[in-house]
Amino acid sequence: MERTTLFELFRSFFKIGLFTFGGGYAMVPLIEAEIIERRRWLPQGEFLDLLTLAQSSPGPIAVNTSVFIGYKVRGLRGAVAASLGAVLPSFLIILIVAIFFAGIRHNPVVDAAFKGMRPAVVALIVVPVFSLARGMHPALMAVAVLAALAVWGLGWSPVLLIAAGAAASIGWTLTIGKRLHK
Repeated sequence: MERTTLFELFRSFFKIGLFTFGGGYAMVPLIEAEIIERRRWLPQGEFLDLLTLAQSSPGPIAVNTSVFIGYKVRGLRGAVAASLGAVLPSFLIILIVAIFFAGIRHNPVVDAAFKGMRPAVVALIVVPVFSLARGMHPALMAVAVLAALAVWGLGWSPVLLIAAGAAASIGWTLTIGKRLHK
Protein backbone atom coordinates (compact mmCIF):
# COMPACT_ATOMS: atom_id res chain seq x y z
CA MET A 1 0.00 0.00 0.00
CA GLU A 2 1.25 3.46 -0.88
CA ARG A 3 2.26 5.60 2.09
CA THR A 4 -0.15 8.46 2.78
CA THR A 5 1.45 11.90 2.83
CA LEU A 6 0.87 14.39 5.62
CA PHE A 7 -0.54 16.81 3.06
CA GLU A 8 -3.12 14.20 1.96
CA LEU A 9 -4.22 13.79 5.58
CA PHE A 10 -4.38 17.55 6.08
CA ARG A 11 -6.24 18.12 2.79
CA SER A 12 -8.81 15.37 3.45
CA PHE A 13 -9.71 16.70 6.88
CA PHE A 14 -9.55 20.33 5.72
CA LYS A 15 -12.08 19.52 2.98
CA ILE A 16 -14.35 17.79 5.49
CA GLY A 17 -14.07 20.70 7.92
CA LEU A 18 -14.70 23.25 5.20
CA PHE A 19 -17.90 21.71 3.87
CA THR A 20 -19.57 20.51 7.06
CA PHE A 21 -22.15 22.49 9.00
CA GLY A 22 -23.53 21.39 12.35
CA GLY A 23 -20.55 20.36 14.41
CA GLY A 24 -18.65 17.17 14.97
CA TYR A 25 -21.44 14.63 14.61
CA ALA A 26 -22.33 16.13 11.25
CA MET A 27 -18.74 15.43 10.16
CA VAL A 28 -18.84 11.73 11.00
CA PRO A 29 -20.52 10.52 7.76
CA LEU A 30 -18.13 12.65 5.69
CA ILE A 31 -15.12 11.35 7.61
CA GLU A 32 -16.39 7.81 7.16
CA ALA A 33 -16.89 8.27 3.39
CA GLU A 34 -13.46 9.86 2.94
CA ILE A 35 -11.44 7.56 5.20
CA ILE A 36 -13.11 4.20 4.55
CA GLU A 37 -14.73 4.35 1.13
CA ARG A 38 -12.66 6.88 -0.83
CA ARG A 39 -9.14 6.67 0.63
CA ARG A 40 -9.36 3.16 2.16
CA TRP A 41 -7.07 4.19 5.00
CA LEU A 42 -8.98 2.11 7.56
CA PRO A 43 -11.45 -0.79 7.56
CA GLN A 44 -14.99 -0.18 8.86
CA GLY A 45 -14.44 -2.04 12.15
CA GLU A 46 -11.29 -0.11 12.99
CA PHE A 47 -13.04 3.17 12.15
CA LEU A 48 -15.87 2.27 14.54
CA ASP A 49 -13.34 1.49 17.27
CA LEU A 50 -11.59 4.85 16.75
CA LEU A 51 -14.94 6.64 16.67
CA THR A 52 -15.91 5.01 19.97
CA LEU A 53 -12.60 6.10 21.46
CA ALA A 54 -13.12 9.63 20.10
CA GLN A 55 -16.59 9.81 21.68
CA SER A 56 -15.34 8.74 25.07
CA SER A 57 -12.40 11.16 25.06
CA PRO A 58 -12.81 14.75 26.23
CA GLY A 59 -13.11 17.29 23.44
CA PRO A 60 -14.97 17.66 20.16
CA ILE A 61 -15.63 14.36 18.42
CA ALA A 62 -14.47 15.58 14.99
CA VAL A 63 -11.13 16.75 16.35
CA ASN A 64 -10.68 13.58 18.42
CA THR A 65 -11.54 11.43 15.41
CA SER A 66 -9.11 13.31 13.19
CA VAL A 67 -6.36 12.93 15.80
CA PHE A 68 -6.91 9.18 16.17
CA ILE A 69 -7.16 8.56 12.42
CA GLY A 70 -4.14 10.74 11.69
CA TYR A 71 -2.16 8.92 14.37
CA LYS A 72 -3.23 5.53 13.05
CA VAL A 73 -2.28 6.44 9.47
CA ARG A 74 0.97 8.43 10.03
CA GLY A 75 1.80 8.58 13.73
CA LEU A 76 2.21 11.80 15.70
CA ARG A 77 2.79 13.98 12.64
CA GLY A 78 -0.31 12.49 11.03
CA ALA A 79 -2.33 13.33 14.13
CA VAL A 80 -1.15 16.95 13.96
CA ALA A 81 -1.79 17.24 10.20
CA ALA A 82 -5.29 15.70 10.42
CA SER A 83 -6.34 17.75 13.46
CA LEU A 84 -5.09 20.99 11.90
CA GLY A 85 -7.00 20.12 8.75
CA ALA A 86 -10.19 19.52 10.73
CA VAL A 87 -9.90 22.67 12.88
CA LEU A 88 -8.47 25.28 10.53
CA PRO A 89 -11.57 25.77 8.30
CA SER A 90 -13.85 26.43 11.28
CA PHE A 91 -11.31 28.75 12.84
CA LEU A 92 -10.93 30.77 9.64
CA ILE A 93 -14.68 30.90 8.95
CA ILE A 94 -15.47 32.01 12.51
CA LEU A 95 -12.73 34.62 12.31
CA ILE A 96 -14.16 36.02 9.06
CA VAL A 97 -17.75 35.91 10.36
CA ALA A 98 -16.70 37.66 13.59
CA ILE A 99 -15.05 40.42 11.60
CA PHE A 100 -18.12 41.06 9.41
CA PHE A 101 -21.04 39.80 11.53
CA ALA A 102 -21.78 43.07 13.31
CA GLY A 103 -22.73 44.63 9.97
CA ILE A 104 -24.96 41.78 8.75
CA ARG A 105 -26.50 40.24 11.88
CA HIS A 106 -29.90 41.88 11.31
CA ASN A 107 -30.00 41.05 7.61
CA PRO A 108 -33.16 38.98 6.86
CA VAL A 109 -31.35 36.96 4.16
CA VAL A 110 -28.62 35.89 6.60
CA ASP A 111 -31.26 35.02 9.21
CA ALA A 112 -33.22 32.98 6.64
CA ALA A 113 -30.07 31.14 5.56
CA PHE A 114 -29.33 30.07 9.14
CA LYS A 115 -32.93 28.93 9.64
CA GLY A 116 -32.77 26.98 6.39
CA MET A 117 -29.64 25.12 7.49
CA ARG A 118 -31.25 23.73 10.66
CA PRO A 119 -33.07 20.74 9.04
CA ALA A 120 -29.94 19.79 7.10
CA VAL A 121 -27.88 19.87 10.29
CA VAL A 122 -30.38 17.58 12.04
CA ALA A 123 -30.21 15.15 9.11
CA LEU A 124 -26.41 15.22 9.18
CA ILE A 125 -26.48 14.27 12.85
CA VAL A 126 -29.06 11.48 12.41
CA VAL A 127 -27.26 9.82 9.45
CA PRO A 128 -24.23 8.64 11.49
CA VAL A 129 -26.53 7.01 14.03
CA PHE A 130 -28.03 4.77 11.36
CA SER A 131 -24.69 4.29 9.63
CA LEU A 132 -22.99 3.17 12.84
CA ALA A 133 -25.93 0.97 13.79
CA ARG A 134 -25.39 -1.12 10.63
CA GLY A 135 -22.03 -2.32 11.94
CA MET A 136 -23.18 -3.09 15.47
CA HIS A 137 -24.07 -6.44 16.99
CA PRO A 138 -27.77 -6.47 18.05
CA ALA A 139 -26.79 -6.88 21.72
CA LEU A 140 -24.57 -3.79 21.53
CA MET A 141 -27.36 -1.90 19.81
CA ALA A 142 -29.70 -2.82 22.69
CA VAL A 143 -27.10 -1.57 25.20
CA ALA A 144 -26.78 1.70 23.25
CA VAL A 145 -30.57 2.18 23.22
CA LEU A 146 -30.81 1.44 26.95
CA ALA A 147 -27.97 3.86 27.69
CA ALA A 148 -29.65 6.59 25.61
CA LEU A 149 -32.95 6.01 27.44
CA ALA A 150 -31.13 6.15 30.80
CA VAL A 151 -29.54 9.49 29.88
CA TRP A 152 -32.61 11.12 28.31
CA GLY A 153 -35.41 9.47 30.27
CA LEU A 154 -33.89 9.04 33.70
CA GLY A 155 -31.39 11.88 33.64
CA TRP A 156 -28.41 9.61 34.38
CA SER A 157 -24.95 11.03 33.82
CA PRO A 158 -23.36 9.91 30.53
CA VAL A 159 -19.96 10.01 32.26
CA LEU A 160 -21.11 7.47 34.83
CA LEU A 161 -22.58 5.24 32.12
CA ILE A 162 -19.31 5.35 30.14
CA ALA A 163 -17.33 4.51 33.29
CA ALA A 164 -19.75 1.67 34.14
CA GLY A 165 -19.49 0.33 30.57
CA ALA A 166 -15.69 0.42 30.69
CA ALA A 167 -15.66 -1.32 34.10
CA ALA A 168 -18.12 -3.98 32.88
CA SER A 169 -16.05 -4.59 29.75
CA ILE A 170 -12.82 -4.90 31.73
CA GLY A 171 -14.52 -7.24 34.20
CA TRP A 172 -15.95 -9.36 31.37
CA THR A 173 -12.58 -9.57 29.63
CA LEU A 174 -10.70 -10.51 32.79
CA THR A 175 -13.19 -13.16 33.91
CA ILE A 176 -15.54 -14.69 31.36
CA GLY A 177 -13.61 -13.55 28.29
CA LYS A 178 -10.43 -15.32 29.48
CA ARG A 179 -12.32 -18.59 29.97
CA LEU A 180 -13.92 -18.37 26.53
CA HIS A 181 -10.56 -17.89 24.78
CA LYS A 182 -8.95 -20.94 26.44
